[in-house]
Amino acid sequence: MILGGVSRVLLIEDDAAVRQGLELALGRQGHRVDAVESGESGLDRLRTEPPDVVVLDLMLPGIDGFEVCRRIQATSEVPIIMLTARGDDMDVVAGLEAGADDYVVKPVQARVLEARIRAVLRRTGREQAAPEERYGDLTIDRSGLVVTRQGARVGLTPTELRLLLELSATPGRVYSRQQLLESVWDQGYLGDSRLVDACVQRLRAKIEDDSAAPVYVQTVRGFGYRFGPL
Repeated sequence: MILGGVSRVLLIEDDAAVRQGLELALGRQGHRVDAVESGESGLDRLRTEPPDVVVLDLMLPGIDGFEVCRRIQATSEVPIIMLTARGDDMDVVAGLEAGADDYVVKPVQARVLEARIRAVLRRTGREQAAPEERYGDLTIDRSGLVVTRQGARVGLTPTELRLLLELSATPGRVYSRQQLLESVWDQGYLGDSRLVDACVQRLRAKIEDDSAAPVYVQTVRGFGYRFGPL
């Protein structure tokens, strides 16, 4: 059951780097992620802590993803998104026939996977609207993509909104300019970090009382930016 708009994701992936990266990225998007490295561990966790969605790698040691998918479908109605290293039609068809609801081809972009998770939760009626987040006189509605200040809607451009959503996903965390370029502008984008600085200045002008003494989008000198107030 999803509480307060937070979904529980069971991630079954044997590659430690991929597992840790997706766990961190999905966590930053507000999901509660339970990450395990094998099909056996995933099936055990499914019984003890039922998730709202399963993200399942097909190529697992021991019990492979196809068999894990069949076993989950035999005992549960939880939706499954499979990860495949190849966009091979045979793998995709076999996974869907085993009971998967959707698939994502590796290398996985976290934002693409998160969008697929949201979509499958909506289709299966498991997604609930996230509660509004309040920080002083600033309110952020992630599900409706609406930001208000002192009760009045703030007119943000899509890039300004994405930047605010990214920073506020983990208040207090420091993001480098390069991290923000990759997550807000484009995955793997290698651009001018001054794009970030300019967007921060525009955002501050719209949500801060005093742009020279920001409360919400704070500069961490020599590192980047973080979201307050702390």
